[in-house]
Amino acid sequence: MREEDIHGVSTVRVKGWQAAYAGMVPQDHLDALTVTEDARRRRDMFERGGGTVLNLVAEENGTVVGWAALGPSREDDRRPQDGELLALYAAPDRLGTGIGKALMRQALVAAQERSFHRLILWVLAANTRARRFYEHAGFQPDGASTDWPVNGVVVPEVRYGKDLAQPAPTLSRRPIAD
Repeated sequence: MREEDIHGVSTVRVKGWQAAYAGMVPQDHLDALTVTEDARRRRDMFERGGGTVLNLVAEENGTVVGWAALGPSREDDRRPQDGELLALYAAPDRLGTGIGKALMRQALVAAQERSFHRLILWVLAANTRARRFYEHAGFQPDGASTDWPVNGVVVPEVRYGKDLAQPAPTLSRRPIAD
């Protein structure tokens, strides 16, 4: 993600939340989301940097149509080799076009490049479409769950995990001494 992508990422995120979470998250919370405020917060994070979170964007004709974020796991019991898929959204009008799958492929490659051995993510328990997508990508529920309080309503989330194949170690080719 580049700085000029921030407004597009915020548009995908806000419109994605409003479409995907309708009926799962209180509507007043979804209605209060604005692209302007999300972009302001995202710009602040971008300027602070830190380099621990990788933001990936999918573009079509110069327009952001998808976004994924990957970083170290935020779990209390994490190990250094645990990563977390923090976000993965496609623009609502682009669902089913392969954008999500392309972002997932790139996120998995990036996770391996960062030497993560396991990748986790959190998903709303009621979000069956997203759960099917993650399961198709090889993620499985690992038994952990949490309740996300939103405007006085408890929204259950479940954690998914996926073990990542690690590349075989490279062996040096030294001539065998006689």
